[in-house]
Amino acid sequence: MAYENITVTAEDNIGIITINRPTKLNALNKETIVELHDAFEAYDQNSYVKAIIITGSGEKAFVAGADIAEFADFNVDEGEKLAALGQALLFDFVQDLSTPVIAAINGFALGGGLELAMACHFRIASDNAKMGLPEVSLGVIPGYGGTQRLPQLVGKGRAFEMIMTAGMVTAQDALAWGLVNHVVPQAELLDLAKSIAGKIIKNSPVAISKAIKAVNAGFEDGVNGYNQEVKGFGEAFGTEDFKEGTTAFLEKRKPVFPGK
Repeated sequence: MAYENITVTAEDNIGIITINRPTKLNALNKETIVELHDAFEAYDQNSYVKAIIITGSGEKAFVAGADIAEFADFNVDEGEKLAALGQALLFDFVQDLSTPVIAAINGFALGGGLELAMACHFRIASDNAKMGLPEVSLGVIPGYGGTQRLPQLVGKGRAFEMIMTAGMVTAQDALAWGLVNHVVPQAELLDLAKSIAGKIIKNSPVAISKAIKAVNAGFEDGVNGYNQEVKGFGEAFGTEDFKEGTTAFLEKRKPVFPGK
């Protein structure tokens, strides 16, 4: 599929999605959100791709926010629909994807950019990256999950400070707060993402998808994450991956998981 605002490549069982709007600092507009949804969905359905990396083009920005010009004249109903559609189409979709997603934050990750990174299963950042949710400086609040995911990652107090001040934090602060897992020089960012993805893809994709579902369940209202874990654990025993993994262990060899 041809895209206007993103580029996609796949090699060594790793899919790479690059947001490519450098003149707009990779800001998210409606078309980009739709294209990202389509790319994530295509990779999730592609048995060759066992891990996904998302990053931004250039050296300045991962995603420097949403395209404000698109919604500056919206009314109440239009604003609510914008947030609801965006969450369903992209942010919640990425969070619940069965294929693991790594955000490689290569610069500014602001507003919707940070929200997209937080929707990924985990994040790594270049040492020049800066992250923040500046929405209140525009008279609005984060609408793509930022008020929910940020406290889960950094705690309520730090999340309130970031949201209320509309300020940015450095990659080093983000690392100390648990917002990102690793910080490296920008030239090493994609290599690190590929290295981590390479470790992931050696493991059972079926088990990983069940683990994603179980972890996410613990953050859902009205859902017992322990029950989801028990269910996923039991279901794993009926998979070909379980048979291969246990057989390989007993035979003292590396497993070759069929992904079934």
